[in-house]
Amino acid sequence: MTTLDEDDRELLALGTATLYEASGLDCFLDAAFRPAWDGAQVVGRAVPVSAQVGDNLALHHGIEAAGPGDVLVVDAGGAPFGYWGEVMAVAAQARGIRGLVIDGGVRDTQQLELLGFPAFSTAISIRGTIKQWPGTVGIPITLRGRVVRRGDIVVADRDGIVVLPAGEYDRVLEASRARAGKEGAIMDRLRSGETTLDVYGFRHLGSPVRESDPAR
Repeated sequence: MTTLDEDDRELLALGTATLYEASGLDCFLDAAFRPAWDGAQVVGRAVPVSAQVGDNLALHHGIEAAGPGDVLVVDAGGAPFGYWGEVMAVAAQARGIRGLVIDGGVRDTQQLELLGFPAFSTAISIRGTIKQWPGTVGIPITLRGRVVRRGDIVVADRDGIVVLPAGEYDRVLEASRARAGKEGAIMDRLRSGETTLDVYGFRHLGSPVRESDPAR
């Protein structure tokens, strides 16, 4: 397997939609996860974290446990608290952490954008947090039905987020490359004037009921 660093730009260029469709896996996260700032995108290895609702102590432990090339993936119960902001992003960047995905809220979105720190969350919230439960770090979590394990490959962009099981990475990358090549040929046919019905072979699926010609 090539190192992830060598594939970063290619994965982002392929995009989450292609990676998901080519994978044949239910590897997408819920559509409620959105970038905290426009243009955010990230590729990295998952470090799963579980936090108590309204408590961000576990995220501080996650920053300590993660390192270069990692993405913190946090189950905070979907609660709209400001679990993460500018201070934690600066601390994370100093350790080489690439980004954050959290089922919960973040704040300081303008500062996160200025830092270039990609954060994907289910809420934007300034509501404060407590610090009582240290949570779990590195243990698999489930985000809205999707299991995330340490070392899984996280790819996130404006379209969505995919979490690729580490053992499937090479296969998915090759399948995605093949899909992208096939789609390039399809685009050429569409630009030449062919219809999507013919390019994709949909005509055998039937024809719609159409409005009668008013001239008749």
